[in-house]
This record gives sequence, structure tokens and C-alpha cells, in this order.
Amino acid sequence: MARSAPYPASLRKADAQRQRVLSESTEMFSRRGFRATSMSEIAAAVGLSKPTLYHYFRSKEELLVRLYSNMLDESLVMGEEIVAAADSPLAAIRNLIASRVAYTCRNRALLKVCFEEEHELPGELFTEVLQRRRAFEELFLAALREHLAQHPGVLVGMTPTVFMNMCLGAANWCYKWFRADGAASPDELGEQIARLLTTSLDPRSRTAQAGRADTTHPPSAADGTGVADRGIFGADTGDDTDHKGRSIPAYVYKKKPDGLGRQADGQRARG
Repeated sequence: MARSAPYPASLRKADAQRQRVLSESTEMFSRRGFRATSMSEIAAAVGLSKPTLYHYFRSKEELLVRLYSNMLDESLVMGEEIVAAADSPLAAIRNLIASRVAYTCRNRALLKVCFEEEHELPGELFTEVLQRRRAFEELFLAALREHLAQHPGVLVGMTPTVFMNMCLGAANWCYKWFRADGAASPDELGEQIARLLTTSLDPRSRTAQAGRADTTHPPSAADGTGVADRGIFGADTGDDTDHKGRSIPAYVYKKKPDGLGRQADGQRARG
């Protein structure tokens, strides 16, 4: 069989240049915000002329879309590999959470941009992006439902979607507080969080056994188990709209008119 010809050096150089632009854009969008960063500043940071930068990316919006698409693609590929390799649905759930935490901690700047600048995505791509994100959620939900079918009663008083929201919300929020010089590495923190969040799913755990005793409290809007029944990592419904009139998931960070972002009450934790 004839061997395929390697990519020409010019193409390899162009790909490397695009990656440099994406990396620098991620850092600048994370530090300064999408709107406050100009293409001229990005070009200067990577040592390119502005016309040359436009040869690689036609607009700042295209840069944002590429960053977002790369994150979604990486997340889905990792998720599919994890589910395929897991020896049980519960192992798949734990490993999905652990890997999501570790990925978020290692790519804090990227995740900050993706979550906090999501409302800046071009309108024609906004719905498409949200639909693509559901693929990751479906991996999680499929494993969870399979586990619940094998072990009915381990998840009482909460719907599968709400449980998924809780787990992925905890994993995604790590970009806000994780510190590389903290007590745990990304992998260690991922294992710790995954173990804690899935304890109630383990039929051997005392928590699960205690949970089975209370079967008189079905999910309801009154206790909040219904109102959160939309995707943390990939919902397309929410309580607010962006400056373009598009629905924003409730978890998305939104800028106030004075430029200050919403912060959770209380002090920020440290990893």
C-alpha cells in the first residue's frame, strides 16, 4: 500500500500559526473580555500584521466560534472514549465527572471564555452550538439511566436530569476557584469530586441504603427538583436573554451594564 504524502511544510506552519492565534486569543479574551479585545491587539500579541491575521481568521467572532467548537469537540471525544472503556454505567458516570473536572481545571481560561462569552456567539450559530452540547449530556444521561434501571431506588426525590445538572455544574464551576498551587492536582480533584457526587448512586453505600427508606417524597416543583430540569452543560432554555434577544441558559455568566459580572455570594473556595 502506498503511503500517504505528509502535509506540506507550508500547511503545517499555517496550522501552527492558527493554533498560536487561538491560544493567545483565549488568554486575552479571558483576561480582558471578548468585547474589550481587538483584532489589532491579537495580531500584535502573536507578532502578525493585521492583514495576515485576517488571512487566518476573518473576524473576532470566528475566533470565538472556533474556540467554542474545539472545546465541544474535545469534550465529546473524551466522553465517548470514557463511556466505551467503562466496565459499568456507574464507572462511566464517575469517570465522566472526573475527566470533566480535570479538563476544566487544566483549561480554566478556555472554559471562562466559553461560559462567560457565550452570549457573544453569532446568532446563526447560537442554536447550533447549544444543540451540539446536548450530545455530551446525552452520554451522561444514557449511562445514568442504565445504572438506574439496574439499581432502581438509588436516586430518590431527584430526576436524572437534575442529578446531571448538579454534577456537571459542579465540574464546570471549577474554573472559577481552582488554583494550580492548591492541595490537589486536576486529576486528584476530579476523582475526589466524582467520588463524592456519585456516592448516593452506589447501591453498596450507606447513603444509598438510607435513601431507599424514604420513598414518600417524589420530585416536585415545590422542592426545586423540577425547576432545575434543564441542562447545565447544554440547555437552550433559561430565565434571561442576551443583548441579541436570544435565550440564555440560567448558568451562563452574564455581564451587567456596569461591566461587573454576577458572583456567587460568599467567599470563593480554593482548590
